[in-house]
Amino acid sequence: MAILITGASSGIGAAVALRYAAPGVSLSLWGRDAARLAAVATRAREAGASVAIVAVDIADSAEAVRLAEAADDAEPFDVAILAAGRGGVRAAGQLTEDAGEVVLITAVNLAAPAAMASALAGRMAARGSGRIALIGSTAAFFPLPQAPAYSASKAGLAVFASALRLAVQSRGVSITLVSPGFVDTPMSQGLHTAKPFLISADKAAGLIVAAVQRQTRHVILPWQFALLPLISWLVPVFLRDRILLRLDARPM
Repeated sequence: MAILITGASSGIGAAVALRYAAPGVSLSLWGRDAARLAAVATRAREAGASVAIVAVDIADSAEAVRLAEAADDAEPFDVAILAAGRGGVRAAGQLTEDAGEVVLITAVNLAAPAAMASALAGRMAARGSGRIALIGSTAAFFPLPQAPAYSASKAGLAVFASALRLAVQSRGVSITLVSPGFVDTPMSQGLHTAKPFLISADKAAGLIVAAVQRQTRHVILPWQFALLPLISWLVPVFLRDRILLRLDARPM
């Protein structure tokens, strides 16, 4: 089984890589940090997997697609876990986010994974099988004033995942959207805010691997966060907005 995992140098991506690592599994691990990526690759090889690493910043979505297609030509992927992501909240004292940061967050969280998923889904459909997971966020459920670009990029990814699933499901390709709440990763560790129902990256990885195996359309984790869409629908907009404005989220 050949598996592509982006964002594999740390956090959820690294944990998913180690969950999949086993004899007979070929892992293509992508990440920005070459040293950390190599460390994850070493552990995966010790578990018996065959591993190739690609140190790349997927902010360049055209290059990311080119590399993905080249890798798929060399060894067709059975599974793709697109876990690379970029967090971000507006700096203290600023009314809005830096424009350059908005561009970068949108590129990494939406443009690149959507383009890669589209390219790989088309190839998998031609082969008649394949599984793709897109890592979104429960931030997609709310317009977070502290992180407009992040919540918007994840909301866009959620809609894209649903649309792509409808397009390819009849061709043997499953699309799984994963919406994590707080997971103990470097991204969440760098955020100064309350983190209710925090779970480990390893636990999140186990839930993600199981969801992909079952071809689940959408998994929200931990389970307590599955109530958020209902709350968002039930709470009046004026009250929701007051709550969101009172949230305290800022960089550490």
